[in-house]
Amino acid sequence: MIPAALLPAILLAGCFYSFTGSSVPAHLRTVVISLFDDQTNSAEPSLREDFTNRLIERFRRDNSLEVTDLTGADCALEGSVSSFSEQPTVVAAGETVQKFRITVGVRALFRDQKLKKTVYEKTFSDWGEYEIGGDPAARKAALDAAIDKLTEDILLETVSGW
Repeated sequence: MIPAALLPAILLAGCFYSFTGSSVPAHLRTVVISLFDDQTNSAEPSLREDFTNRLIERFRRDNSLEVTDLTGADCALEGSVSSFSEQPTVVAAGETVQKFRITVGVRALFRDQKLKKTVYEKTFSDWGEYEIGGDPAARKAALDAAIDKLTEDILLETVSGW
């Protein structure tokens, strides 16, 4: 049995531990996220806008860094959508394709503009799947799933591990 006098100290120690070690350094408060280039030659006309907008929204929801414009930003995130592929993943008897996988690759560069150093330059890749012959929105949902996973990966790489 834990004495009542020690309980608040134990609870506070647990809170302190869970909120330290993975946060953005104190000198980084704002981030500028540039429109990502599209280097894929894919038939997705709004791929770079969709990706960039989703990435900005992910950072806004997380609230670890305030998204702002270039003037005065403490750090910068930029990059390009570097690859896009759509390939069959499930083939039934008679070589009939039942599912496709959309894979998107992104190259991202995160810079600390206050210390004038690159924090990371990394390639991320993720995917989403859809069934053939279903709702036409299924393909869009697969692409959205890939983008959602990518933006989450980039956010986590940016705000954790400090």
